[in-house]
Amino acid sequence: MSDETPDSLIPYDEIVQEALRAVVGRVLGQVAATGGDLPGGHHFYITFKTAAPGVSIPPHLRERFPDEMTIVLQNKFWDLDVRDDAFSVGLSFNQIPAKLNIPYAAITAFVDPAVDFGLQFQASVPEDGAMIVHDDAGNDSPEQRGAPVVEPADDGSNVVTVDFGRKK
Repeated sequence: MSDETPDSLIPYDEIVQEALRAVVGRVLGQVAATGGDLPGGHHFYITFKTAAPGVSIPPHLRERFPDEMTIVLQNKFWDLDVRDDAFSVGLSFNQIPAKLNIPYAAITAFVDPAVDFGLQFQASVPEDGAMIVHDDAGNDSPEQRGAPVVEPADDGSNVVTVDFGRKK
């Protein structure tokens, strides 16, 4: 008998990733249904690949964040529109309003630090294997400018990380 795990003909990793991204859509949909009001102290950090198919952001943001960007939905956002495959939202960057369209498939992390909840998704790695480091988004509200970078905890909190190893 062999100790090697056989290759699956069922794409479990893709199915799980899609299901977890649907959690993000459902949460954003609940916020949109209330007119964009976040309950209690909830606020969201959403990290996404800026060059992913379907992502639409202004050119000045694409220049500043060529690979990945984190946005904060907390106090100053508008026109949250949640669809089955993507969401769009208005945010201000350095006092310049911008409309962003982000497919759920482009999201690499979703964190609600108010309740210590986070999801991480498999990220696309460039061919050289190096991940590109990015700056904070710099949304305009003072709470967001000074907000700490939320790193997922490995302490048994409500952070869910799904990482299926792929055989090449």
